[in-house]
Amino acid sequence: MLNDKSAPSAIARVKIQATDTEEVSTDSVVVEEPLEIRIKRAGLEEQLGITMRTPGSDLELAAGFLWGEGFLTSPDQLLNMKSCADKTLTARQRANIAIAQVSDDAPIHPRSMDRRFTMTSACGVCGSTSMADLHKRGVMPVMKTSHGLHELAAMTAFLEGKQSVFEKTGGLHAALLVDPVGEPRWIREDVGRHNAVDKVNGAALMAGLLPLNDWTLVVSGRVGYEIVQKAIVAGISALVGVSAPTSLAVELAFEFNLTLLAFARNGKAKVYVPLLG
Repeated sequence: MLNDKSAPSAIARVKIQATDTEEVSTDSVVVEEPLEIRIKRAGLEEQLGITMRTPGSDLELAAGFLWGEGFLTSPDQLLNMKSCADKTLTARQRANIAIAQVSDDAPIHPRSMDRRFTMTSACGVCGSTSMADLHKRGVMPVMKTSHGLHELAAMTAFLEGKQSVFEKTGGLHAALLVDPVGEPRWIREDVGRHNAVDKVNGAALMAGLLPLNDWTLVVSGRVGYEIVQKAIVAGISALVGVSAPTSLAVELAFEFNLTLLAFARNGKAKVYVPLLG
C-alpha cells in the first residue's frame, strides 16, 4: 500500500481470501482518492469542491470539470493548471490538490449553488440538473456528425487493449475521444464515469481544441444524463456507449442534436431518440 510520503497511484495491492478456501493471496484494486479542485483568480485562491477519483490525469480532470459545469466559457479563460506546491504538505497531499488559475472574465458564479461541494465517483451532475440550465448557460446544439452509424458503432473497438488499469483491477470506466477523421486521440480511465469524461474533455481543452465539432465520445459503461451533458458542453457530435442509456440522456441528446448510440458491441449498436407524440 502507499505510504503518506508518496503521491497516489492508480493501483494498490491488497490481501484477499476466497470464501471457499483458507488460502490468502494478493490482488490489485483500483485506487479511489479525493481530489480537491481550487480556483485562483486575481491572486485569490478558493476551494471549489472535492471529487472522488482514480489518480492520474488530475489536471485534465479539473479542467474538464470546470468547463463542463460552466466555470469556464472560453478556453483562453484557463490561464494555468497545476498541482499544489505547498511544501508544508506531503507529496501525497499536494498531488490531491489541483489549482486552476483563471482570468478575471471567467464566470464567478455561473449558477445559484453552494460552490463547496463533494462529488462522489458515482455522480457527476453537481449543478446541471435540467435542460433549462444548459439553455441558460447559452449552450448551443452540437454539429451533426459526419460519421455513419456503422462507423460509430465500431468505435468501441478502440477501447480494446487500451484500458491498462481496468485490465489489472476490473474496477473502473474508460472514456475515449475520436477525432473527425476517425482516429482515437485521448483515452482516460477513472473509477467514475463522469471523471473519465472530464479527463478527456480536459485534455482537449488544454490542447486548445474545444469546441469538439464532429468529434465522437466513446464510453465503456452506462450513458447517463451527466455524460451526455458533458459531451454537449464540449461540442461533441456523437456519443457511443457500451451499456444502456437513461431516458433523460436520450431526451437531452435529442434536444441538442447529439447522435446517441448505446449497447455498442462487436460493431453493432442501437440508436436512441425519444418517442415523440
